[in-house]
Amino acid sequence: MEIQSISKNVRLSPSKARDMARQMRGMPVEQALQMTSMSERKAGFYLGKTLKSAIANAENNADLPVETLRVKEARIDEGPRMKRFWPRARGMVSRIQKKMCHVKIVLTDEQ
Repeated sequence: MEIQSISKNVRLSPSKARDMARQMRGMPVEQALQMTSMSERKAGFYLGKTLKSAIANAENNADLPVETLRVKEARIDEGPRMKRFWPRARGMVSRIQKKMCHVKIVLTDEQ
């Protein structure tokens, strides 16, 4: 059975989070939680938060034991971008795009 959790509009650049999400794929849930909690990166915080939500969904909604769960998919998708401007010389501006992402984690109990 597959259980998923999605965090949307996370204020984090997708490229900075994708390498940690790739490492999580296929891991048992306990090991993935340990990896995200020990990481000092901002991506570790948001991936851990979404992973805990998926674990809670599995326990409460599907009555699955946590010991058998594995991370089937950890995906970081592009989100909307906040457009900001940076003042430059002679009355001009430079455009800044602050990126956001959507974090999706899918857990499975199949081996």
